[in-house]
Amino acid sequence: MPPRSDWTLELQLEIVRKQCVDVRVAAAVDDVIKHMNGGQSRSRRGGKRLTDLLEAARRLAADGDEWHVVRLLQDSLDYAENRILLPDFEERYRLFRDGARSDTSREFLGRMMAASYIFAVDTLRDFVDENPQANFSDFIAHFESMRDDARLLEAPEDQPGRYRLIRGKAEMALWIERKLRDRVDVEDVRDVARRLVATPEALLALAADEDGMLLLRAAELQQRMAKLGELRKLAEDPGASEHDLQQAFEAQPWIFGGQFIGTAARRSLVLGSEVDVPLLRADGSLHIVELKRAMGLASPLVVRQGASFVPAADVHHAVMQAVTYLVGLDENRHQIRAELGIEARRASATVLIGHPALHPEIPEEQINETLRTMNAHVSRVDVRTYKELIDDAERALGGPTANAGREVPSPVFGMNRTFDR
Repeated sequence: MPPRSDWTLELQLEIVRKQCVDVRVAAAVDDVIKHMNGGQSRSRRGGKRLTDLLEAARRLAADGDEWHVVRLLQDSLDYAENRILLPDFEERYRLFRDGARSDTSREFLGRMMAASYIFAVDTLRDFVDENPQANFSDFIAHFESMRDDARLLEAPEDQPGRYRLIRGKAEMALWIERKLRDRVDVEDVRDVARRLVATPEALLALAADEDGMLLLRAAELQQRMAKLGELRKLAEDPGASEHDLQQAFEAQPWIFGGQFIGTAARRSLVLGSEVDVPLLRADGSLHIVELKRAMGLASPLVVRQGASFVPAADVHHAVMQAVTYLVGLDENRHQIRAELGIEARRASATVLIGHPALHPEIPEEQINETLRTMNAHVSRVDVRTYKELIDDAERALGGPTANAGREVPSPVFGMNRTFDR
């Protein structure tokens, strides 16, 4: 950025000139002002010559022990080199209004502070509504992440005068920055990373490049690992309702396996019934997920029968509920295909219910084995605990629970799960 030369700087230098005691220092300040006004046009001259003259005047003031003038000339130099902002410079020297403080600046700053506090209060209320169990540390972490995201504020072309703050961009920029630092020799990876997450064009360019696509896939892996942490925390919350679980899991269809490309737009596919999560495969066929409570399940997940365990009544009830949905889908398959383009014939289902932590006295593997035994005798319904589903997804992403001895292709790359059941 070129040195700044304007009326504000000239007014400040006039003040400096009056403070000079040594005539040589005063003459040096006069030289700066003459240079600024020595151009042929009405614009004041700046350039490197301006900063050289200011430095020369500052040296003379220091040689003459006029340290108050040295401080003033340092401010002049900082302003010329854009290290002091115009409002700060004007306020510091009261260049206008005969030395009175600026009411306009005060009112503007007050409005800005009020708007910031209003935004903070509204943000805090929304966060509390969404996270009623949050503590003070959670609030601080939330505001710190918003502070970082604010540096990547967007100005949508189609919404003049409006700005958009996208949550999580700063975290993604930091992650890309670290990856670039490891792999690419560039001058400032921070700026590069922020440009990548700030512009759709840059993301498209990454997607068109083989190495860039690997970076985007790795970024997607990182995002999904973070989501898994949120889902695990929710599944372990005794207060989480079926509605809470449904909202969270239907937003992450990849967790059920790479064969699913998303969810159906409608949950009510048959008159009188509504499925929790309708998943679609690439060929348009349907798979439904029936969600029950996890740690909030009021009844046992398994019960002892003789020397072994069997699924409890709530598990059987959930399976029969899923079977009822499947029968309805079979009976209405032609209408569903004609109206929605979804293949509902011989659809399958997953029942998510309970958590091994409900039975701390029973080994987790014993609970999983009991449910697998049941699944072996029910051809179209698969019963799983929330923990088993999340653990399998984490293995697929190569997370902490991954078992090196098992081949588990990642759903990020569109491949089916091949977990041993």
